[in-house]
Amino acid sequence: MKVIGLTGGIAAGKSTFSSMLRTLGARVIDADAISRGLTEPGGAALEGIRGRFGCGVFDGGKLNRAALAGIVFSSELERRALESIIHPLVISESRARLSALRESGARVAVLEAPLLIEAGMDRMCGEVWVVYAPESVRLERLMKRDGLTLEQARARIASQTSFAEKARRADLILPTTGLRSDICAMASRQWARITES
Repeated sequence: MKVIGLTGGIAAGKSTFSSMLRTLGARVIDADAISRGLTEPGGAALEGIRGRFGCGVFDGGKLNRAALAGIVFSSELERRALESIIHPLVISESRARLSALRESGARVAVLEAPLLIEAGMDRMCGEVWVVYAPESVRLERLMKRDGLTLEQARARIASQTSFAEKARRADLILPTTGLRSDICAMASRQWARITES
């Protein structure tokens, strides 16, 4: 089974591109969705988060994501501490889902992960596709989408590996600032290349 790693900086257009691939028939494993599940009430990551960050990032049994974000996006040490809790769990679940797809006879799977390279998940992939949008576009998208200040949006972008590093590790770079129809055509071309080879 071919595994395509789909990544890119925050607000670069991964979800849009992933959605287009799904429409074309791709079986997508969404690492962000796995991560959210791990931090929902009863999730496997909560005990480690409570142990490291304390009760101040919880409202009862529910994780206060805004409070946690305020901590981890203002300190690289705290961000890395959170990643050390979350990443192994996400990797383990991603491996299990890839294995299930392989056993089901799937020929191609897409592993969508914003921190694909940072978490070492690119080693699970035959190709790495990096979506790209200029930082100015990403800042605008982040502020609009998540209601962040410019400073908060910059902190989130700065917390991730640079585009230059992602590009160095990429097999394919996919710009996402054109017309939606152009991006859709690009997705169709690449999906056809992968599924027909």
